[in-house]
Amino acid sequence: MAMLLYRDYNSYLRETFGCRVQKISLDAGLGCPNRDGTLGSSGCIYCNDKGSGTGAARFASISEQVRAAKEGLIRRYKAKKFIAYFQSFSNTYAPLPKLAALYGEALEDPDVVGLSIGTRPDCVTDETLDLLARLGKTRLVWLEFGLQSAKVDTLERIRRGHTAAAFSDAVKRCRERNIPVCAHVILGLPGESHEDMLDTARFLALHDIQAVKIHLLYVITGTALHEMYKSGAYSCLSRENYAAAAGDFLALLPPRFIIQRLTGDPHPQELVAPLWALDKQRNLNAVRTYMQQNGLYQGKNRPVTGENPDESKRSR
Repeated sequence: MAMLLYRDYNSYLRETFGCRVQKISLDAGLGCPNRDGTLGSSGCIYCNDKGSGTGAARFASISEQVRAAKEGLIRRYKAKKFIAYFQSFSNTYAPLPKLAALYGEALEDPDVVGLSIGTRPDCVTDETLDLLARLGKTRLVWLEFGLQSAKVDTLERIRRGHTAAAFSDAVKRCRERNIPVCAHVILGLPGESHEDMLDTARFLALHDIQAVKIHLLYVITGTALHEMYKSGAYSCLSRENYAAAAGDFLALLPPRFIIQRLTGDPHPQELVAPLWALDKQRNLNAVRTYMQQNGLYQGKNRPVTGENPDESKRSR
């Protein structure tokens, strides 16, 4: 059997639970400090009013969302267990009692075996981490932090509102409580070269994280990025360039990292560009083909010296 190119998430879940496990994307109706004025910004340039989520909270409770999603996932994938994925906006950005109630509602379903909480690294209190650590004693509980890039100029350019140092601090506090961490990164951000993207991989390789999600930057309606695209100030990556960036990125990551995602899933009704982003299977095949043709696999080119790319170094 050929060598595996990367450590995939579905295999990890099957190894952990012994059956097919699917994530249920949930919208808890929470906000984001980068959109409500707290950080003095109108939000990241690529994010719309759904917060990279479904908008389902406008119509259904957490339990209703879980129930509705289960039916479809059982039919499509024969799934037996589920991870409740709090996806939209910043899902630690609320008072602790409200968060406890939301997480608890998702866990009431006997088929929900864990939580995955999507949030920002500058948006987790120690009290919230203590709550998640307690829940993690009996369920699988992950935190997913949107880093997007380790480059200072890039984070400023996309109006992210936090630093890479905030990510490092959040990871440290999670791991002190044995909470597993998944880092989100975006390839193709404005102004980033191929090497800039790989610097983010080198940065992640030095952290005690357990998983990575790699996303393609795509343009959706109602965003600042859409305006940049219309004016010609931003151009999307080609499929070939994305495959090369993702393949080289994986080659720098330690083999122990679980790769939860290799590309995004844009909503067809919102997507402006690139249209090739909709063909997920072809995009995954492009990454795998690039890796095979170049003799790459996860960890092949991982840093040996442990030298941390200087966060203060300006992007080239």
